Amino acid sequence: MKLHEYQAKDLFEAASIQTPKRVLIEHVDQLEKALDAVTLPCVLKAQVLRGGRGKAGLIKFVKTQEEAKEAAEMLFNHPDQIKHVLVEAAVDFERELYVSITVDASAASGLLIVSNEGGIDIETLAAEQPEKLIQKRFNFTEGLMPFLASEVAYQLGFDKAKAKPFIKVLLALYDVFAKHDAELVEINPLFLTKDGEFVAGDGKVSIDDNALFRQPQFEKGLGDYKTEAEYEAAQEGIPFIEFDGDISLMCAGAGLTTTVYDLVNYEGGSVANYLEFGGPNYKKALKAMEICLKVPSKVILVVTFGTIARADVMAEGIVDAIQRLKPDRPIVTCIRGTNEEGATKTLRDAGLEPLFDTEEAVKKAVALAKEDAS
Repeated sequence: MKLHEYQAKDLFEAASIQTPKRVLIEHVDQLEKALDAVTLPCVLKAQVLRGGRGKAGLIKFVKTQEEAKEAAEMLFNHPDQIKHVLVEAAVDFERELYVSITVDASAASGLLIVSNEGGIDIETLAAEQPEKLIQKRFNFTEGLMPFLASEVAYQLGFDKAKAKPFIKVLLALYDVFAKHDAELVEINPLFLTKDGEFVAGDGKVSIDDNALFRQPQFEKGLGDYKTEAEYEAAQEGIPFIEFDGDISLMCAGAGLTTTVYDLVNYEGGSVANYLEFGGPNYKKALKAMEICLKVPSKVILVVTFGTIARADVMAEGIVDAIQRLKPDRPIVTCIRGTNEEGATKTLRDAGLEPLFDTEEAVKKAVALAKEDAS
């Protein structure tokens, strides 16, 4: 689970890592009060879970109230449906660094990564100038030890006066990492001010999903997802990926889904979403179709091959969902597997055409989508 910048900075501040003064707003009307608290000049930052916000125009440096209002209106009216904006004091710095702690799965260890080149895309730096990265592995049993943090500080060229507070930042960042079951904690940039202080200019924290039961304070809300459909699927525990095509897929199994996805493309169609209708979800037809109907598609294509997941149960669920939800788009079904005969009868009795060939089902779905487009 990825946290927003404002959430990451709350964790940093609790661990005694210095952060800029800031106010989180949810509407333009809250801007004036925020500016009174933060003062100008300041930075307005869209709170979205994506990298490259600066390049995408989602971070705005402003010097006046007029500039701030214009920036806030732009951000809140952005196509990304931004729900929160962080109004943050500008930092007068002389140097930017990169600091992160993550998991090196291949070495079964923790990994501290530090660089003098902060404020830029770390992936690009790692690919083009790997010599500028300092990487130190450490044992999870011992954690990040002070001697290792000290070694990094002096490798960066800090004198004793700057090394001491920098070491404190590294050890505090590790505390955030360990305490919150994180997969990644990152400060980029970590500002070094002219007064010799280290300030977290930005922050990323990613919590291990398997440890969320130990971190009940991090509960995902609707604002953490791009669409309502994604949110509802996550709440229901149904694997779901949304695209921007015309055909909504309810499929059983990743392998079958990949095949169907390819067939759709070969036929000249496009996929609106993938929803996992197999495994433990084969009895969730009503909720699955409800989620798919929230996606702007032209056809819903149901393709399954069930062994443990019974075909007759899936067919009964589909028919019940159609009767209760009354979908506004055609439904194409190709439901195969255990008790297929019962599934076929159920679909026919409900006025649906049961198909038995996946390619035929895909062709029909693509044709229906093209008819709708015309």
